Amino acid sequence: MNARIGATSSFLDWMQHIQSGMETTLDTYLPPEIHMPARLHQAMRYTALDGGKRVRPLLVYAAGELFDAPEQLLARSAAAVEMIHVYSLVHDDMPCMDDDALRRGKPTVHVKYDEATALLVGDALQAQAFAVLAEIVDEQQAARQLKMVHLLAEAAGSAGMCGGQAIDLASVGMTLSLAELEQMHRLKTGALLRASILLGAYSGKLLSTAETAALEAYAGAIGLAFQVVDDILDATADSATLGKTAGKDAADNKPTYVSILGLSESQALAEKLRGDAHQALAQFGDKARRLHELADLIVQRKA
Repeated sequence: MNARIGATSSFLDWMQHIQSGMETTLDTYLPPEIHMPARLHQAMRYTALDGGKRVRPLLVYAAGELFDAPEQLLARSAAAVEMIHVYSLVHDDMPCMDDDALRRGKPTVHVKYDEATALLVGDALQAQAFAVLAEIVDEQQAARQLKMVHLLAEAAGSAGMCGGQAIDLASVGMTLSLAELEQMHRLKTGALLRASILLGAYSGKLLSTAETAALEAYAGAIGLAFQVVDDILDATADSATLGKTAGKDAADNKPTYVSILGLSESQALAEKLRGDAHQALAQFGDKARRLHELADLIVQRKA
């Protein structure tokens, strides 16, 4: 990725700089299409490049700015977490999961290619994420990178994203309590957002107890807010705006914040969580500016 953009730049300029740089970074770390097996590599690049808001890489970079993290390790961390996220979307869209035909405004991988290829794309992206993050770029950072690999693995596994997806699948047609819904989404959505923030921070240093607690509180708030807003948008936006099939949660009889709380209470909860996220960052002062702006983006987004 290119040199870090200045701290005085606008949020939009900063965000577009990271998003653009992420395309270059992923292009570098993904296997070329001309390498065998070419069709698998083509499908990996089809789903990972040229799409998405890159919220998780943005969180990596915003947290890294708190501790002056080096660009090379931030780029690896951001690419790794985005590959895990993209793999989860590929598998989530398959007929054995949510059976969706549209993602990021284009056909899902199993529609564009086939189910077997989609399965392999997810598997390969997960492996590639850890290969990218585990490559030692500085011997002095080796112990920290090992901790980061463990953090990402935990966030992606049964104690995180996969566990949340398992609960989600088992909950179709059921009535969950608000606490049960929150636990599901802390795993399914929140775990990888938390990992993004901590990976960015660890790219700069090992954290103190107070720093960890503050970032954990921020991550918890935006993790839930992200899902609350997703549920609101699924109920209120159209497919063209979302880039995926709208109204699918209701059609599939899935428990959501909107189905449990209603629309207005869900919107109020999202705003409360935004306030909690801002409050959690108080000790970092102006250095947390980008994390503050990302909390606003997550809650106020329209897609």
